[in-house]
Amino acid sequence: MISGRCAACKSQRRRCPSDCIFSPYFPANDPQRFASVHRIYGGSNVGKMLQQIPPYLREQAANTLHFEAQCRIQDPVYGCVGIISRLHQEIHSTEIALAKIQSQIVYHKLKVPPVEAESNLNVLSTLDAESNLNILPAQRRNMQEFQWPNQAPWFN
Repeated sequence: MISGRCAACKSQRRRCPSDCIFSPYFPANDPQRFASVHRIYGGSNVGKMLQQIPPYLREQAANTLHFEAQCRIQDPVYGCVGIISRLHQEIHSTEIALAKIQSQIVYHKLKVPPVEAESNLNVLSTLDAESNLNILPAQRRNMQEFQWPNQAPWFN
């Protein structure tokens, strides 16, 4: 037992027994800690929860109850789920931003300088055109001799 009564026993106006379940987790010098937990869960329910779990987990449970109570007081609708949701949204938007940046990096790494791109394109288009002309029969190389089948009257 800490000197005097713990915050829970002070809040409930009772004598603090030597084996008080609250005294290690709700010290007298921090009465607001127990007040927030009591406000959300109720003192009796908190005592029952702490008694049902093993002693080595009680401190972690008391800290968790306090955190969840504080979150519920600050945001009565969502509580700590609101924090989790906001963090999930932040992670998602950061992943999207990372994917955009990675795609830009890949784009810039693969990007060919414009001068080379034009000269390569001209060389390739010239080679393609020459190879396509070689496939056509010799008499059809002159475009004036080529007749379009079923020409529409509006093309005349």
